[in-house]
Amino acid sequence: MSPLIPLGLAFAALGLWLAFTLFRESRTRRATRAAYFDAAKPLFDGGETRVQPTGFPRMTGRRAGLAFDLQAIPDTLTFRKLPALWVLVTLPEPLPLEATLDLMARPSGHEPFTRFAALPQSLPTPPELPKDIAIRSDDARRIPSADLVARHADLFADPLVKELVLSPKGLRIVILAEEADRGRFLIFREAEMGRTPLSRARLLPLLDRLVALRDDILLLTKDPA
Repeated sequence: MSPLIPLGLAFAALGLWLAFTLFRESRTRRATRAAYFDAAKPLFDGGETRVQPTGFPRMTGRRAGLAFDLQAIPDTLTFRKLPALWVLVTLPEPLPLEATLDLMARPSGHEPFTRFAALPQSLPTPPELPKDIAIRSDDARRIPSADLVARHADLFADPLVKELVLSPKGLRIVILAEEADRGRFLIFREAEMGRTPLSRARLLPLLDRLVALRDDILLLTKDPA
């Protein structure tokens, strides 16, 4: 028997093992990503989840009579130091606002989850906010009052809060939920994220903040008559 035959069999066995391992990891990754919002479902009435092309879910549900929308968006663009997973928490309830106000922490101009850079007007950062917060609007003459912004400026005390959007269509908070492991990314270029579901403890304060912000907007825009 040729000595190459055992070697060939060994390589074939190794190839089958690698293929099985990759298949198993891929299946596990799909299941884990699809379940990213599962821990948060008890916070909502009738939550509905749809898996997006990225493998991460988008979930809609109602809480205290209000509609909420959750999205998980991976960002693997190479100009970032590390790949990131952003979570968008949206309250898509119409509001009596006449313009959009977008507050972004440390904008790079390449965030994949926002139209911040497309808003035409740049506004000065008020003293209540950290200096690294940039502000843009589509109509600076009609933005919400400075008092409203000051009342919720402490939101950005959390360094993982990336964006706050106030618009006639609703409200949104964007957070940095996760970054890829630095060592594995630098050595193996592996950017696996979303292995741990988003916790209720992380999400609940964001939901409460959106409700409080909505209540303040309704109060400040209420007709005195």
